[in-house]
Amino acid sequence: MPLEHHHQVALLKDILTEHQSDCCGTVAECEQLERVIKSLMVNTDIHQDLKGVLLNIYSYSQDGKNSPELNSYITSQQNVIVQWIDDIDSFS
Repeated sequence: MPLEHHHQVALLKDILTEHQSDCCGTVAECEQLERVIKSLMVNTDIHQDLKGVLLNIYSYSQDGKNSPELNSYITSQQNVIVQWIDDIDSFS
């Protein structure tokens, strides 16, 4: 059973919040971000401004899973992760 879009957004926010608070993550989490974002991008109920944020998070997840040092990459992205979490709250 697929997740409804508000549950997908909550999952996205949860993963980002973990990355932000722990300064670490896994390739599997990056791949999960990508899957959720792909699903959300085709959803017409998603606010257009949120789709721009989703594209940025998608790039982050791709760069993260391809990074030789994922945890250092996540640490270097802390400010933008915080902004994305705020954006998700304001657009969803």
